[in-house]
Amino acid sequence: MKPNSLTLLSTAALALAVSFGAQADTAKLSHQDKSFLKEAAEGGNAEISGSQMALSQSSSADVKTFAQMMVDDHGKAGAELKSLAEQKGVKVSDTPSLTKKTEIKMLSARKGSSFDQHYADSIGVKAHQDTIKLFQKEVDKGTDPDVKAWASKTLPTLQHHLEAAQALKAKADAEPKS
Repeated sequence: MKPNSLTLLSTAALALAVSFGAQADTAKLSHQDKSFLKEAAEGGNAEISGSQMALSQSSSADVKTFAQMMVDDHGKAGAELKSLAEQKGVKVSDTPSLTKKTEIKMLSARKGSSFDQHYADSIGVKAHQDTIKLFQKEVDKGTDPDVKAWASKTLPTLQHHLEAAQALKAKADAEPKS
């Protein structure tokens, strides 16, 4: 064998070993951690999508302020999540789940205070209650230290969002139905 062929063969073997090593790292990620990354991405995408709709459809300054906070905070968290998932070899969605897409479509048919009330309830309160449960489960049962740390770091922001959503819902529910 010529020296160049040996170098090429060695390089190919090294690339294969590195590739298998990267796959082994992905395989080490528990089902809990993989599911968390995927569900968290879809949930964040739903909150952004619903909040973008609220920015264009609501006439309430309070709803628009909350919606902008959702777009900003969940956009930033989504970028961090996507980067973390890529490091871990997990492909996450850029869109909401099919169930959330349906909920957002139903929300889009509402107008006026009915839209505001349902946005505050579904995208605000219920989505954040579900998201906090998801993140708390990862903190408690996840096995990957990086994924757990990110979930733990993000949890206080989500809890703040829930408190803001509950206040928004109370205010929206007090508005006369239109």
